[in-house]
Amino acid sequence: MKGKVYLVGAGPGDFKLITLKGQDAIKAADAIVYDRLASPKLLDFRREDCELIYVGKESSNHTKTQDEINDIICQKALEGKIVTRLKGGDPYVFGRGGEEGQYLIERGVDVEVVPGITSAIGGLAYAGIPITHRDHASSFHVITGHLKDESSELDWDVLAKLKGTLVFLMGMSELKKITARLIENGMASTTPVGVINWATTDRQKVAVGTLIDIYEITQREGLTSPSLIVVGDVVKLREDLNFFEKKPLWGKKILVTRARSQSSKVVEKIYELGGTAIEFPVIKIKDLSHEPSIIEEIKRVKEYNYLIFTSQNGVKLFLNRMFSLGLDMRALDGAKIVAIGKVTAKELEKYHLYADIIPENYIAEGIYEELKDLLTPEDKILLPRAKESRDFLVEELGKLAQIKEVKIYETIIGEGAEKVEEVKSLLNKEEIDYITFTSSSTVKNLVKILGSADILKNQKLISIGPITSNTIEDFGLELYGEAEKYDIDGVLKVILNEEAEK
Repeated sequence: MKGKVYLVGAGPGDFKLITLKGQDAIKAADAIVYDRLASPKLLDFRREDCELIYVGKESSNHTKTQDEINDIICQKALEGKIVTRLKGGDPYVFGRGGEEGQYLIERGVDVEVVPGITSAIGGLAYAGIPITHRDHASSFHVITGHLKDESSELDWDVLAKLKGTLVFLMGMSELKKITARLIENGMASTTPVGVINWATTDRQKVAVGTLIDIYEITQREGLTSPSLIVVGDVVKLREDLNFFEKKPLWGKKILVTRARSQSSKVVEKIYELGGTAIEFPVIKIKDLSHEPSIIEEIKRVKEYNYLIFTSQNGVKLFLNRMFSLGLDMRALDGAKIVAIGKVTAKELEKYHLYADIIPENYIAEGIYEELKDLLTPEDKILLPRAKESRDFLVEELGKLAQIKEVKIYETIIGEGAEKVEEVKSLLNKEEIDYITFTSSSTVKNLVKILGSADILKNQKLISIGPITSNTIEDFGLELYGEAEKYDIDGVLKVILNEEAEK
């Protein structure tokens, strides 16, 4: 089989700025060759068996030389593999994509280019700086700050006389020289300049000044590579158009402890609010629905007239196992379905089932309050839920009706244990703003993974509800906030309210 290479523009940093075609190339890849400017989140789109090859390059510090990178891409393609070369920004805008393409084609490798959003445009936009504007700039010029021949000079006389916006890429180490040369060649020293560090990412930092003082400002604020340098009157529009850094959770790092299978919506919401979600799944769902005793109980589901679900996991595992046994929705005919909250109810709706009862308070006690005046001794309740769930429902509902608990899954230590040292470092350096807990299991497992609860002292711990809050306090930790509505939106509302008051 003949291989192929996709030269893919990964965009300026925000992983959502990848094109649909670029995402397809990632999904199709047998091997991905990527650098430090391509968002690591893009790798989540890959297949599990995809080979990852990091060739990160930064100024004066090369993991691989360009010749080595060319050879790696070529060899993988000649092995018959689909290779996706992820390059920050656009492959052909000072990304050496043209050189890589020529090298491959000369050796008989099929190449397809997938353009990306260049940082020269996207990076400026996220800093609130439009690259053109009818009142300020009718053209723009993208210039490399790093010439192939270091003894060569840009034509500063021409550049200084251009009326459009000037954007210098890879020019941070030359900032002092760039500003000096433009002034020497006639550009007004008061011309606005912006420097954008790590554009479109959660690390974005922007310095604004003029040609005469921007170097000192960036030195004082510690801006380094990778940075964009933009020169022109459009910089003055930043105050009006800076949407990115005005998001409610901008710059906030939030540790998400949910299972990876459940964290995507939380991560998405944090991202949309401008925050950074640090995924640290301390629990993992272990399916127990294959056990013979559970299978037998599911087969008898028609005997029950109440079916209580206390989590999304319970819904998915129970119904999927039921279907695998050859049963369909007719097996639930006549049963009233109870969902502990709206999220669990929405999971049911994916299977075209609608909860008859959703308690006002999304906890076991809420379910009890809803059912206590409805149940009779003849009623039969099936309760599929986690192995480690509290005994409250079984004990209290068991006084009113016949109840059968099915321990359909258990929560075990999650994948977060793999990056415990990284998270410990962030906690020790006080770089995490909030830690969210969505169950008692997330609290217990986080403490177990960290080895002690002490490191969590003085951290802002946010709980989904009173049961989880009690577990936090049982470890001698101080609760910072508790959701009024016991769901993820309630957790995020606590954080948003806190930030709004600052």
